[in-house]
Amino acid sequence: MNTTAAAGHVTWMDAGTGMAARWRSANGRPAPGRVEVVGDALTADDAYRMASQGIAMLWHGDFHNARQILNALDRRIGAGKKASGTPAEQFYRHRQAASHRARILGLLLIPLDPGPVVPLRRAPDIREAAAAAYGDIGESSVVSLHELVGAIGAHEWRRTGVYVDALQDRIHPHYGTFFPTRSEYVDLVAAAALPADTLAFDVGTGTGVLAAVLARRGVRRVVATDNEPRAIACAAENFRNLGVEDRAEAVLTDMFPPGRAPLIVCNPPWIPATPHSSLDSAVYDPGSRMLFRFLNELPGHLEPDGEGWLVLSDLAEHLGLRSRADLLAAIEAAGLKVTERLDTKPTHPKASDRDDPLFAARSAEVTSLWRLLSQ
Repeated sequence: MNTTAAAGHVTWMDAGTGMAARWRSANGRPAPGRVEVVGDALTADDAYRMASQGIAMLWHGDFHNARQILNALDRRIGAGKKASGTPAEQFYRHRQAASHRARILGLLLIPLDPGPVVPLRRAPDIREAAAAAYGDIGESSVVSLHELVGAIGAHEWRRTGVYVDALQDRIHPHYGTFFPTRSEYVDLVAAAALPADTLAFDVGTGTGVLAAVLARRGVRRVVATDNEPRAIACAAENFRNLGVEDRAEAVLTDMFPPGRAPLIVCNPPWIPATPHSSLDSAVYDPGSRMLFRFLNELPGHLEPDGEGWLVLSDLAEHLGLRSRADLLAAIEAAGLKVTERLDTKPTHPKASDRDDPLFAARSAEVTSLWRLLSQ
């Protein structure tokens, strides 16, 4: 029952009959090249053996049993040994382990029928979660169970929201947008003295949380930009829910909107490494491209005496991926000067988790708001 995957489709043999379905991945993962039909008789050991050989398993059985196999696969992968070497070497080994885990778990597949519905026993109602992740599904499809479970969890976050102290309210993240569960960067923007209350740009807005904070602080007009349509839809919905849609506008564009502003805020991805999924793009910035582009183009969008607020974690420095000297040199090369830096320590659980493979770097991490002026 081996098969080859055509672009955008998977094919397999079922009881001697050739079958095909559309392959869907919200994270852009390629269709698996070899698929075998499995069911409730599959053991966790056999599932791990097949996945280790690169064989994808299309589940034709009970949905809850498939979830149990997925959990068993995760346990067999394990956390691995604590990485040794330099902080950068530890980081890359940690990323390799995470990529391996995602590859193995991504090989357990389930079918989706139009609706979409999961045509398996005891399957939950996944229509809203799947629509948020994959869009309209009008044909028989196959998806990774691991990815679908993530979409179901993300939909629950969207439904319940994430409480943000600085807003005294909830932000509702859409699938594929970064959850504002790290409050330190939001708190910095909520506390820093405003240079003006007429206009602000929020570059790379994501859920719109920083733009909403600025609007709630009294900035009369906030233009929030992002190059991801999902982020723009998410931010616009949050502005309506928070009652700031008359002051905050979400605009689909690459980086800066037209014109100049007295305040421009950006919280770019803070680790210069390659993202492996759409959600990774909020954390990983290959070669610090977005960071350096923001700095280089900032003077051309600031009003005279306007301020740029760069909100950035220094985790990359502790990992040996970018130095403080590199950052300061980029600021100077862009024709900018630092007038003040506000620092805060992170409060997220990984900062105090000694079992985390990157604990040494995370425990030393500081998030800063750099107030920048044109020289």
